[in-house]
Amino acid sequence: MAPPPLALSWALPLLAALAGAGGPQSFELPGAPIDNIEVSGGGMLVAGGSCLYELGPELQLRRRVVPAAVGQGCGGPPGMRSNLLLPYEEAGGGRVLLAGWTQKDGTCEVWEQPAYRQRLNRSEVVSCLPDGSTAGVVVQLAGAWYLAVAATYSAGRYGNHLGCEPSQSDEATVITVRSIDNLQSTEELGIIKRREEPLHFVDALQWGDHLFFPYYRLKARLGKDIEPPSMAVLHQPRPSDASLTLKGHVYLDCGCRSLIVSSSLIHQGKRGWWVGVFHHSPSTKAWNATAVCIFGMEEVKDQAQASTHFIVNVEKSVVESIRKLPTLVHSGLVAVYGTVVLNRIVLFLGTDDGQLLKAILNENMESNCPEVLYEIKEETSIFPKLRLDPVDNNYIYLSSANKVRRIPVANCGKYVSEQECLSAKDPYCRWCLLNQRCTLRGKCTDSKSIPQTPDTDLKVQLSFPAKNQVAVNAGVNKALTACVIKIVEPVEILHGNVVLKSSTCFCNLTTPMISNNDCLVLRASLSSRSWNITQTFQLKNCSRCIYKGDCRSCNWTHVSPATTCQDSCNAAASTEMAPAQKTEHISIHSIEPLWISTLGKSEITVKGENFTRASGIKLILTGITGCKPDIINVRNVLNDTQMTFALPPTRREAKSICIQANGKKCSPPMTLHYVSPPSCFGITPNTSWISGGRRITTSGRNFNVVDSVIISDDQRSNLTVSRCPGNDSEYHYLTPSLSHATEGKVVDMMLKVETTFIPCVKLHYHPDPVFINYQLHTELDPDLELKIYKENDNLNISKTEVEVYLSYMNGAQTKKIWFSVQNITKKPDRSTILCKFKREGTDKIDFSTVKVFVKLGNFEHEVKPTSSHIYLYVLILLPIVVAVIIAAFIVTRYKSKELTRKQSQQLELLEYEIRKEIREGFAELQMDELDVVDSFGTVPFLDYKHFALRTFFPESGGFASIFSEDVPQSRDQTSKDESFNKLHALICNKNFLVTLIHTLEKQKNFSVKDRCLFASFLTIALQTKLVYLTHILEVLTKDLMEQSSNVQPKLLLRRTESVVEKLLTNWMSVCLSGFLRETIGEPFYLLVTTLNQRINKGPVDAITCKALYTLNEDWLLWQVSEFKTVTVNVIFEKIPENESGDACQTIQVNVLDCDTIGQAKEKSLQAFLNKNGFLYGLQLDEIGLELVSEEQQRELLDIDGSSEVMEDGIRKLNTIGHYEISNGATIRVFKKKTNTRSDTDYSDEHCHLILPDSEANKDVKGAGHKGKQKFKVKEMYLTKLLSTKVAIHSVVEKLFRSIWSLPNNKAPVAIKYFFDFLDAQAESKKITDPDVVHIWKTNSLPLRFWVNILKNPQFVFDIKKTSHIDGCLSVIAQAFMDAFSLAEQTLGKEAPTNKLLYAKDIPLYKKEVKAYYKAIRDLPPLTASEVEEFLTQESMKHENEFNEKVALIEIYRYIVKYYDEIVSKLERERGFEEVQKQLQQVRELFDEKKKCKWL
Repeated sequence: MAPPPLALSWALPLLAALAGAGGPQSFELPGAPIDNIEVSGGGMLVAGGSCLYELGPELQLRRRVVPAAVGQGCGGPPGMRSNLLLPYEEAGGGRVLLAGWTQKDGTCEVWEQPAYRQRLNRSEVVSCLPDGSTAGVVVQLAGAWYLAVAATYSAGRYGNHLGCEPSQSDEATVITVRSIDNLQSTEELGIIKRREEPLHFVDALQWGDHLFFPYYRLKARLGKDIEPPSMAVLHQPRPSDASLTLKGHVYLDCGCRSLIVSSSLIHQGKRGWWVGVFHHSPSTKAWNATAVCIFGMEEVKDQAQASTHFIVNVEKSVVESIRKLPTLVHSGLVAVYGTVVLNRIVLFLGTDDGQLLKAILNENMESNCPEVLYEIKEETSIFPKLRLDPVDNNYIYLSSANKVRRIPVANCGKYVSEQECLSAKDPYCRWCLLNQRCTLRGKCTDSKSIPQTPDTDLKVQLSFPAKNQVAVNAGVNKALTACVIKIVEPVEILHGNVVLKSSTCFCNLTTPMISNNDCLVLRASLSSRSWNITQTFQLKNCSRCIYKGDCRSCNWTHVSPATTCQDSCNAAASTEMAPAQKTEHISIHSIEPLWISTLGKSEITVKGENFTRASGIKLILTGITGCKPDIINVRNVLNDTQMTFALPPTRREAKSICIQANGKKCSPPMTLHYVSPPSCFGITPNTSWISGGRRITTSGRNFNVVDSVIISDDQRSNLTVSRCPGNDSEYHYLTPSLSHATEGKVVDMMLKVETTFIPCVKLHYHPDPVFINYQLHTELDPDLELKIYKENDNLNISKTEVEVYLSYMNGAQTKKIWFSVQNITKKPDRSTILCKFKREGTDKIDFSTVKVFVKLGNFEHEVKPTSSHIYLYVLILLPIVVAVIIAAFIVTRYKSKELTRKQSQQLELLEYEIRKEIREGFAELQMDELDVVDSFGTVPFLDYKHFALRTFFPESGGFASIFSEDVPQSRDQTSKDESFNKLHALICNKNFLVTLIHTLEKQKNFSVKDRCLFASFLTIALQTKLVYLTHILEVLTKDLMEQSSNVQPKLLLRRTESVVEKLLTNWMSVCLSGFLRETIGEPFYLLVTTLNQRINKGPVDAITCKALYTLNEDWLLWQVSEFKTVTVNVIFEKIPENESGDACQTIQVNVLDCDTIGQAKEKSLQAFLNKNGFLYGLQLDEIGLELVSEEQQRELLDIDGSSEVMEDGIRKLNTIGHYEISNGATIRVFKKKTNTRSDTDYSDEHCHLILPDSEANKDVKGAGHKGKQKFKVKEMYLTKLLSTKVAIHSVVEKLFRSIWSLPNNKAPVAIKYFFDFLDAQAESKKITDPDVVHIWKTNSLPLRFWVNILKNPQFVFDIKKTSHIDGCLSVIAQAFMDAFSLAEQTLGKEAPTNKLLYAKDIPLYKKEVKAYYKAIRDLPPLTASEVEEFLTQESMKHENEFNEKVALIEIYRYIVKYYDEIVSKLERERGFEEVQKQLQQVRELFDEKKKCKWL
């Protein structure tokens, strides 16, 4: 076979894209399920869709290989699959791969890697059956390589051979040994044949010089075989022989389970263990349907001495059976992989619902409670093969359906402390001392780390030192820090009176607890500073030992946590409970429901007998082996035959459930299925008529746990719809009536499970169908044919939904005839419903009384017949209509010619305008530069007080003045100070302040505005106590997290709806004011200045403030005409108000000919400021302009007698062009004698550049287009947005990077402190999703502080912000926040320009933001003293800035308003007795001041 890369190079980019679509840690086969997987050459081999894919260790695609058996490429022929992948390495280091395919009678190809050059291709090597088994192993015998392969070549009567039936002589062959050189089977090498029953082989293993083939008989699949599976053993008779013979087989008994579904071989030093997943033959999913059993390889080898399944000569005829108790019992295991880490056996297990579990075994082969490592969202079954990453054993490959995933072998990050990390006993985890985190092996950069060590020395022992006393010893000489001893059975009792003594603890068992069979189950948990261990014991016949000191017959053993005192259950027992299985007192008939979601169930019903006579009724819920059972007390005994329980939420699995009463034996177990919450995939149909009653089918998963379906409508309360019969994957219901619905009304369908509402699908409501008329044909006697005509609609009604009947009078009775709907045909103008009815010969219908009705769900309508006079009307009107059409044609033809001529002229002008604007826009983008003034003098910063007040009270400017005033003096100064001091001391009580805030927030009339004001008053009152304020912020933030975690943690701090959220904004403003002034202020002021300069470079409409150059499409002036720059000489005379100015100055000023006189004034004053560095001294409305010429001097005004008056009396403002001012003209600035109307105070009766609609389409001036109308299209000017963005881009990027950079590799203390606080809270709440922490940080700093600053420069500088500047800054602020967003933007051509403007820059910004967050996290943590020192310094900076007493008065007003509620809350809480007295004193003192009219 030729090397495939050359022939298939076209496909590799496509496949690489498919591989990357699921992320770097997954690979998805294009359109085909996975057939086989194997690791090879430091990577992964995946077979599926008739092709082989070689992947790198991180599942990146290396190449695709097409087998010779396929020929035409991947995807064919149908039914072909891979059943063998065996890589091995030859003596010279060359890698070889054997690949088996079901095509061509079972082909095996030998390829040389990595080029995949074909060395050999032979058929009839592997099974050619689609579901036939093949298992093989490559062995070296006498210096040569051989393939030992076991296969189901013939399934006999149990399978469909599809034309691949072997010859009669080979039909019984099951195991062959073949030379790799030719792959031919010979008797000399070894051919082993079966007897009558076909066999299914699961795996092929090599242990030492023996080969092992686990298998089962095919009839076990049908549930017809009670014989356990077997292990066939082959060996080499003599070391020099190049052949293998069958030694025999041995039965593998794992609780009477007759199928093997997965297999794994574990090497532990010199010992070997075979791990198998066994399954009961019935395909029911019971709690004990599957189990894991472990067999020693030496024991299997020694016991395999006879055979009954194979035709072989052996001396011994009795086949041995090895029985093992299951290590794990589960409802749906399908895959296993075992390995040894730090001498601990670790099992990775796959389930049939997409879970990857990890179990760790102790030295007694007992499992811990398996951990769920990963869950596949689609819940597809795991492929039976699991493999570790050959390059990095910290990852395992998980295959399911058509996707391979690379999953970490441990979730070490969930352990937040050293003790928790080490106590988990996960050999893959270790405590990294450098990062102070629990990490995977090899992931700690520091050589100093504390690994997990096997607790072989930790063997908990029991002893009975005295009567009524049990002692537990850990077996090591280490002092215990905690000890808990718990009686699990027969009655659950936790013993708290435990005495610790060095490494031993004692407890007294004073109450007899022995059941009928003298059995106790006791659980002991011991802890030291570096480890903890929990061990369960079963005590048999120990009552005399405990209570009388006679321990001769007492036996105690270590058992798994799930062990009970019940007798061992037969593993092959039925999973369903026979009716009326009686315990001593009660009998259980049924438990409903037996399918619930992982959210738990508030009520399940148990039905039976004698419930009111029993006591101590409990429900025992047992999941996978190793996990602690849930013991649930009865919730309510309704009567003698019914009682209820509440089941807790838990993970997804099937559990055994039984009822225990009076401390006796549990009832026979039943299976309770915990499944994931339901999810929806689709809906058919997705529309309904408003009258309702349409049958809807929703497809999805786990609908059998749905309590109800809710239709959510925004105009009325939620509607619960009734369910029709269905199953767990389909939900049928009838739509309710929505009489108020309009065309296209969309409602949400939600699934209610317990108290959780799960969004499902959307349902579209349309008006009821409109039926036009009908035609009834009676001439087809005896049949009736009915045609009903209806208007076309969007309902897509099928014939099965329509019911049609005809009613007529038969004497005094009304009779009905139901028609059969044949079909519905749709035409462009209408739809036709064809119905038929076959009459009996005796039926007589009075057609004069006939009425036709159509019924659709709840909608029923009478259809009117077609009128018989319509044909007469048509004949009369036809000549008239023809004449009208001819006349209309003649008139239309003439008008069409005239219209075509006008349109040609208009299109010519439009084409000219578009060409001109596009060329100018392109040239501007390439050539235009903005002369940014690098030096703009002193930045006009506001002082701290005004900055803080504008930040604290952005919408309440009145507070700025009252916080600057002094409090009126009282005659009783001592009393006044005492009242404020006591109130200040009260809010400095942390417990009181937190309780006060929570109490206020619970009041319904404590609005969001009140919360923000209260937070600001509190910030001012505690301005000099920032350390205390920060502590309050921590407490309130933690409380807010507790509230948010129950709903959606990503919404934390997103809005300002609580006191703590506004408090955080104020705290950031206080702590970052210095950083803002020193680092951000200059680039921010440069941005504002640059934006103003760019806007004023082009025309600006004086009425609407829209400009040609802008960033915001809403502020784009696209109605502009041509304009030019005019340079004028402006004379500034010396005025008394300007002491710094010279006697007289003449300054050149650039204005536009379309500028109003007011705009020319603004540019003149700005030019004066730029040249001199100080203001002229007069305000804009105090100066006037005068045109100086040789003939005369003329005052320039926006409105005068020469102003142009347009239609509707609208006056156009005068411009520089209106006065015909040319380059070099001289204009004098003078001081007005009277303060006349402001230049910006104009009403709707005036216009500037945006003309009224009637004037906008006047004839265009110019010889080339005389008499032609000029068209304007807004989109032609969108390039102006881009040119503005390009002009200020460097300034914007400088500002952004000054915000998210770390000067001198140091972050502001406030940012580092709060980010570390958020990280710590996420770890304490075990939030492993990094996106949640990223969003928290974004909501707390960029969203809460920086965006507020970017959109409001007047908070920082002594400037005035115009509405236009606000619109531009909003675009920049949006781009700034998009940089912090984790959502990927998918913008189309119709997306808003505000988003498109920075679309290409956002990905780079996002990388910089992530690096910024990472850099802050990687900085050394701040010590408490560093944070306290910073906050203390900030407090000292702002002493005496505010009148804190005003803030205290405002806080007191809130306390008085809700005084009763606050006192009531304090009375309910403990420890607030003294605080209540202080609060009463404060009120008395302030009431005294009220009498003096001071407050």
